Amino acid sequence: MTFHKAFQAVHSIPRLMLAVGLLATAQFGFAQDTAAVATAAPAVVAPVADSALIARVADLEAYINNVAPSGSLVGLSGPGHNGFMMVCAALVLFMTLPGLALFYGGLVRSKNVLSVLAQCLGLSGLVAILWWAVGYSFAFDAGSPFLGGLSKAFLNGVTSAPNTTYAGWVSENVFSMYQLMFAIITPALIVGAIAERMKFSAVLLFLTGWMFVVYFPLAHMVWGGDGFMNGVWNAGATIKAIDFAGGTVVHMSSGWSALVLCIILGKRTGFGTKNFAPHSLVLTMVGTGMLWVGWYGFNAGSAVAADGVAAQAFTTTTLAAAIAGFVWALIDWVRTGKPTILGFCSGIVGGLVVITPAAGFVSANGAVIIGVLAAVVPYFAVTYLKKWLGYDDALDTFGIHGVGGTLGALVTGFLATPVANPNLSLNLADIVGKTLWIEQLKAIVLTIVLSVVATTVLAFIVKAVIGLRPTKEDELQGLDYADHGEAGYHPEEA
Repeated sequence: MTFHKAFQAVHSIPRLMLAVGLLATAQFGFAQDTAAVATAAPAVVAPVADSALIARVADLEAYINNVAPSGSLVGLSGPGHNGFMMVCAALVLFMTLPGLALFYGGLVRSKNVLSVLAQCLGLSGLVAILWWAVGYSFAFDAGSPFLGGLSKAFLNGVTSAPNTTYAGWVSENVFSMYQLMFAIITPALIVGAIAERMKFSAVLLFLTGWMFVVYFPLAHMVWGGDGFMNGVWNAGATIKAIDFAGGTVVHMSSGWSALVLCIILGKRTGFGTKNFAPHSLVLTMVGTGMLWVGWYGFNAGSAVAADGVAAQAFTTTTLAAAIAGFVWALIDWVRTGKPTILGFCSGIVGGLVVITPAAGFVSANGAVIIGVLAAVVPYFAVTYLKKWLGYDDALDTFGIHGVGGTLGALVTGFLATPVANPNLSLNLADIVGKTLWIEQLKAIVLTIVLSVVATTVLAFIVKAVIGLRPTKEDELQGLDYADHGEAGYHPEEA
């Protein structure tokens, strides 16, 4: 634009403003005339509100507050909550593959690293098949207080519509896949106790039976809408216990079963005389980081919505893991003179385990207390209890998951508060902060009895049918070659 044209444009602004003003004046006068005519006509009163609009606004508020809709949105999933849960499901799978696989894989000797990875991979496929066929139905279909029915077998009727027994806005097929990831990682935890000395075929056969006898019933009792121990949501629960994300269902069941199985299996050949040091703490540390990241899906996702309860669980999970990792390493430092990487990793996992049943029920201060306890108590179990009792829990599954899960279930009864989760006031108002710990103790006893008895029976059945252990020669050679015909590492040729 030339200077002359720019000057003309600026010079024309006052005339343009004058024209707009005149037009506005004319319009105002016309409006006054129209208003004068309108005063002679009877007034028309607009309806106060549209009932359909009220219902739609109510559904919007229900979405924000994570309450099931009652209007035109009934049967529809909410994109935000749904998206959140799909991400959480992926994070929980990430805990097993590759998180737990690398965590355990680094702790074994190099000749057994692939056997641990194969067990995690094999269980992922096996449990998915069982879950699709009957597992989800047994765990989350309505039935008895101890086991669900079969109306959802083969995921029949499990569609993108929410099942409002469990979530107002999350598709049931998404919810079922989220719970599948819990079902996958739970038996995989047991692998840590029996690492380096149980045949791959025996692992799969034993854990197939274990899913039916322990996991599916326990998941229904604790989380099923009509569950025997679902104190938060089932007003008629016999044991009014709480378990936010799996202290009893996941950690106690796997930890106590792991203890029994490793005792029945016997110690590794050469245990106590040979070097069983981890072959790669680098892999273990990487796996620990993956477990911590994935655990946000595990704990925050157990709110089954992107809401304030999920935010609380996210906060408490972070605090407990960080504090437990630091305190465990600090204890190591004082006791041995050096803070170890294995200590940091063990403490972080211990903190994540112990906070799991409490994550969405306790305050930030409660999480700090749990973080300290999660370091001290499992440290004692791993360092002293195992030595005193003489069992070969190869990768400390019982010391961290069994002891830690039990500790978490118990302290949740003391630290849970409606300030962190208002849902505690629905059916438990009379016992929260008072006698809830007694209900937690009942749930602990039932979980231990079920896990121990079932594991004992199943282990001896599998031992009689196909045997539990490889030959001594195969065990000495390593299960990578014996079970899979492969090696994790190939030394370079000279």
